[in-house]
Amino acid sequence: MMVLIRNRSGWSDAQLLAAIAACDERAFSVFYRRHLATIVGWCVRRTRDPDLAADLTAEVFAAVLVSAARYQPSGETATGWLLGIARNILGHSLRSGQVDARARARLGATTLVVADHDIDLVLELAASAGGAAGQLLAELPPDEQVAVRARVIEERDYSEIASELGCSELVVRKRVSRGLSRLRAALVTR
Repeated sequence: MMVLIRNRSGWSDAQLLAAIAACDERAFSVFYRRHLATIVGWCVRRTRDPDLAADLTAEVFAAVLVSAARYQPSGETATGWLLGIARNILGHSLRSGQVDARARARLGATTLVVADHDIDLVLELAASAGGAAGQLLAELPPDEQVAVRARVIEERDYSEIASELGCSELVVRKRVSRGLSRLRAALVTR
């Protein structure tokens, strides 16, 4: 019997997750590569610790393996669902003082060992997580770029940003607003 091997890279996230639920390792590989930079970047921005970010990322993707069958598509991609998993794992980890490893334990996965070259890769992935949006952000005027990065990406308070930049909250709000307007306009024209 001849088996037709299908290229899964063109599959939607919903298709990949359905295949992952059916234990398709290739589908998981495609899904993992598709979302790795986003999840690593999110974890690094939240923790500011590459070791912890790598550990949290491993737990997020282990949770994907465990819960893929429960995925309910709510948009074109599963990014929101993945970030929800990441938020829950980070929240539990912060409350308990250690990374929640329940999903990895259910899968029988070994403890994650992170070497120096792994940390470099984590930081590289975090830096690349922006993709086209990151390129557009780099094209903003420097004052708007700093304000947008601090407020939107790092999720810092306006008062904290204003204090760091030595200006008023109103100025920071204006810079963020102008920067986001420029980003919106640039995304529409691309």
